[in-house]
Amino acid sequence: MHAVAGFYALQPFWLWLGLAALFLAIEVASGTGWLLWPAASAFVVGLLAQAIHPGFVLELGLFAVLTIASTYLARRFLPPVLEAKGPDLNDPLQRLVGQRGQVLSAFEQGRGRVFVDGKDWAAETDEPLSAASQEVVVTAVAGAVLKVRPIAT
Repeated sequence: MHAVAGFYALQPFWLWLGLAALFLAIEVASGTGWLLWPAASAFVVGLLAQAIHPGFVLELGLFAVLTIASTYLARRFLPPVLEAKGPDLNDPLQRLVGQRGQVLSAFEQGRGRVFVDGKDWAAETDEPLSAASQEVVVTAVAGAVLKVRPIAT
């Protein structure tokens, strides 16, 4: 511990930079977003420690204040980057919703076959579909069955 205190007395910037690098490495490994702001705060405190040498207690207090303030402000005002805006990217069938297709054969009791996205699909509808090659639009996907409705022309 005496070696760390001696190193800090000579080079406070490198101690704070090392702490910032440690926080950043853990953040990169975990990907939670919580350690990004302490890493940035440690870097800022390191710059201030190099420029004005305020002392360890003041630096520690400044680190705590900067960490709390930056984390709060980031959580409050920065939108989440990975917020879902559309269908689940891991469910490729959901991208079929909204696509147009054609009826392959007449629907019987609300069930039939449609051609969507270059493939033949089982489909269901609540509206009457009788003519083959009538255009439909996919409204939902339930398993491997498409829910469709006719396109008014």
